[in-house]
Amino acid sequence: MSLPEEELAEELTERPVRAPSRMRIVGRRFFASKQGVIGFAVLVFLFLLAFIGPHFTKWTYTDKDFTAFLQPPSAEHWFGTLQTGADVYAVTLRGMQKSLIVGLLAALLSTALAATVGAFAGFFLGWTDRTLTWMTDLLLVLPAFLILAIMSPLFGDGQWVLFVVMLALFLWMVTSKIVRGMTISLKEREFIQAAKFMGVSPMKIIFRHVIPNLSSLLIVDATLNVSAAILTETSLSYFGFGIQPPDVSFGTLIADGTKTAVYAPWTFWFVAVLLIITVLSVNLIGDALRDAFDPSAARRTKKR
Repeated sequence: MSLPEEELAEELTERPVRAPSRMRIVGRRFFASKQGVIGFAVLVFLFLLAFIGPHFTKWTYTDKDFTAFLQPPSAEHWFGTLQTGADVYAVTLRGMQKSLIVGLLAALLSTALAATVGAFAGFFLGWTDRTLTWMTDLLLVLPAFLILAIMSPLFGDGQWVLFVVMLALFLWMVTSKIVRGMTISLKEREFIQAAKFMGVSPMKIIFRHVIPNLSSLLIVDATLNVSAAILTETSLSYFGFGIQPPDVSFGTLIADGTKTAVYAPWTFWFVAVLLIITVLSVNLIGDALRDAFDPSAARRTKKR
């Protein structure tokens, strides 16, 4: 072996081999899953369509073409028009924008609330646990749909953020109970005990050690909550209790489209198909993430 080869061998021997991080391993597993890749690609396409697609047409969701009432798809109106002369393509993409934003924000808020409440209840126990558990159980038995329907007059024009907050308040309870149980087990681990002995405050332990170690559960939960929030918002808006006019969402568009679906199917089927594809792609991503974080569970499921 020549001198340069000997030096190279020594350098390779001395150089430490870094193990890939857990998130990198999860990412590899996720993108090795066909359903995960398909779901991710479709969801990215839907986001681009919702936020960039409106720039490819001259119509906006508030425009009315008074020369084309309830017209089928054409070169002028790609998805046709509604009874009011509104362009179906423009209002559908506007509705998808609103539903995606509502779904994402509600999912993030509900998952953050579940992580915080569950971690505090499981870490402190005692009266803190009893109070938070009582609050969680109370929200579980309350009729969420009825409460949101009663408060819907508050969700007027420009108040859709309030609707997102109210929606998130009814999506976190089951996850918080799971987080609580996992926190009780996790706080007995050596690194948590070491942090306590070093005088680290409970708040720092919870947010720096407990919640990050539950990231796999929380990421999957947040992903699946997106589709749950979109479907809930669609149901509420369908009955007039969600997004309020003049704004639109999947629910309001489907409610309007059902009236003319038989003799003008373009007013209903475009938005209905996009809703199905959106929810299906989010669920595919959630299933792929769950398998990526816990491949052993995926193998057990396949064996059954």
